[in-house]
Amino acid sequence: MPESLYITIHHQQMQEKFAAILLSNGFDDEKAKRCAEVFTTNSVEGVYTHGVNRFPRFVEYIQKGYVKPPASPTVQHRFGAIEQWNGNLAPGPLNAIDATERAMQLSSTNGIGCVALANTNHWMRGGYYGWQAAKKGYVFIGWTNTIGIMPTWNAVDSKLGNNPFVIAIPHEDEAIVLDMAMSQFSYGAMELAEMKEENLSVAGGYDSAGSLTNNPTAILQSRRPLPIGYWKGAGLSLLLDLLATILSAGISTSEVSKGNVEYGVSQVFIAIDLSKLSNHSTISATIKTILDDYKSSIPVDGKSEVRYPGERILATRNRNLKEGIPVLKTVWEQVLNL
Repeated sequence: MPESLYITIHHQQMQEKFAAILLSNGFDDEKAKRCAEVFTTNSVEGVYTHGVNRFPRFVEYIQKGYVKPPASPTVQHRFGAIEQWNGNLAPGPLNAIDATERAMQLSSTNGIGCVALANTNHWMRGGYYGWQAAKKGYVFIGWTNTIGIMPTWNAVDSKLGNNPFVIAIPHEDEAIVLDMAMSQFSYGAMELAEMKEENLSVAGGYDSAGSLTNNPTAILQSRRPLPIGYWKGAGLSLLLDLLATILSAGISTSEVSKGNVEYGVSQVFIAIDLSKLSNHSTISATIKTILDDYKSSIPVDGKSEVRYPGERILATRNRNLKEGIPVLKTVWEQVLNL
């Protein structure tokens, strides 16, 4: 897509605009600033699909009553290191931040902590909460179920969510963060590729005739994205949905899908306090040894850089903070018109 179709927005300008829009849509000042920071950070770190590109839909869901700005999560049950919360349809990113923080508090006491969150909203980018925990020294494991948007293996109708899954591990002053959907490409990534009039780098699903394709428009129309690892990804998606539903006492993908709009989902947030482990003093050296070996991989073309999960974020963050965030002009116009 030609660069002329983009505009560059300073991160502070973006965050202030988001906050102002949220204030006019029922958020108080503190919640507006916190939520605007999530969307801006996601954009700064190059996850535009769950940052600036997603913001207009988030406001739409507020206006339709799916997201309730004044609401906050409440604890329904506690037992040891596990808590079950009701998200009360409060803003998904804020619920997720609070659940992650509480999971860290529980792990500081017990070594491991788990908050299972029912009746919440889209958390936007799960990796945000991985970075939140890992930069404070905690391992993070989290996932969410979603509306049914992916067929199981050997099926054509969408009974599975693409159920994003996150693992984050502290590394020096930053983190190693795996943030992945159960589909080969998230719907956000396919929507962005469609907006940019680009094909996917590899086959991402099926077209309406049942043929594998890398055309995002064809996959979005058929609603048949390809599970990661074929049947393995489909199975993992099912198990993540089962666990999120059971642990949170919330609703499953099949129940979420009855409304045709994704809200009221179930999520799990687990934190592990590495300082409680007997080998805590050697963990940093162990991670460095493993990464040094990993980075010594021989690139297939002899020149491509081998990166660990989350490493690309660091370069993107620095560039966008320095040069501004590239935003499609059509997307920014949508934001300005909210």
